[in-house]
Amino acid sequence: MSIEFDEPIRDLGQSDVLELACEPLENVRIAFIGLGKRGKEAIQNFFYFENVEIVAICDLVPENIALVQELFHNHNIKPANVYTQPDDWRIVCERPDVDLVYVCTDRTLHTPIAVYAMQQGKHVAVEVPAANTIEECWLLVDTAEKCRRHCMMLENCCYDATTMAVLNMAKQGILGEIFHAEGGYIHDLKQINFDQRDHYLDFWSMCGNPYPTHGLGPLCQLLDIHRGDKLEWLTSVSGGQFNFPVSDDSDVRKVCSLGNMNTTIIRTEKAKTIVLQHDISSPRPYSRNYLVSGTKGFVQQRETPRFAILPDTNEYLTEQAAENLLKQYEHPFFKETGELARRVGTHGGMNFIMDYRLVYCLKNGLPLDMDVYDAAEWSAVIELSAQSVTNNSTPVRFPDFTRGSTHK
Repeated sequence: MSIEFDEPIRDLGQSDVLELACEPLENVRIAFIGLGKRGKEAIQNFFYFENVEIVAICDLVPENIALVQELFHNHNIKPANVYTQPDDWRIVCERPDVDLVYVCTDRTLHTPIAVYAMQQGKHVAVEVPAANTIEECWLLVDTAEKCRRHCMMLENCCYDATTMAVLNMAKQGILGEIFHAEGGYIHDLKQINFDQRDHYLDFWSMCGNPYPTHGLGPLCQLLDIHRGDKLEWLTSVSGGQFNFPVSDDSDVRKVCSLGNMNTTIIRTEKAKTIVLQHDISSPRPYSRNYLVSGTKGFVQQRETPRFAILPDTNEYLTEQAAENLLKQYEHPFFKETGELARRVGTHGGMNFIMDYRLVYCLKNGLPLDMDVYDAAEWSAVIELSAQSVTNNSTPVRFPDFTRGSTHK
């Protein structure tokens, strides 16, 4: 037996947005909502793109507004219109001179803002995760289909230089058929979470994997999820609660009793397997646990990428050979603008490449690299894994967010 979620029927006249191409935008006018660490990093990428205007910024913290306005001044860019009240994001989404709403708020607002923005005719780029529940996943999908607007989750790890080179290798058949992959989010964030107790229960009210997309997104691209294959079911287990503060709050104790070390196993319709892990409170060094197994090759990256390629699969390539391989299969996106991305962008340039591609596709009327179904499928693991954990690791089926539609 497995746990299944109902799949709502499309309304009359509603259709899928697979490979959605919208009218080209000669100039891309952007509104930023949320100017915390991620928002302040992201906004600077757009200073380097031609025919892009940031028309509005919205945040509740005056210091964030001041810092961003200083960035505008330092780059000799016209200051943006400022919004600082709790519900001002609605006004921002309603502005007629905004094409794209870029959402970097607290995760509880990701779906509400994205939905409202699309209803106002705007394209949306929303930080991870795009949704926190299956209900929110469907809300994003249905709104994108009804409004015919782009909804892209800002999964920057899909644009990591090594990850993209491996994707390029895979598309050219160098790794053969990929049958297994692993990913995760291993990051010691104890201090951050302990300092933000107001958000503690909101963030950890789910006992499965609350932050799955950094590990899962790149692997779904490798496995052609909803582009030839689809995620079928998962089973999940959590345990090993440690390094969290002692609290007399019964709700906190209940969450802590479920464990913070999560392992989730996913099976696809074509019998491929994925292992995801989540751990943010142990002393383990940062890692996305990236591993790819194919019939002709193997890739693993904890710190330094390692490759084993036929005919020499019994041994890893030397460090120099691996470096040469990455250079040989450097993804075209990095060939286009990788030097600038590494120089001015964050996280090795991946965020810059992600934003560069978003703007490029909007200007040229092209489908985005990641669509609303990606946003829903990758975010769905949050609730699906929690359902599995709280039901003794019972398998849980993924909803088919495309409702049987396939790429043309």
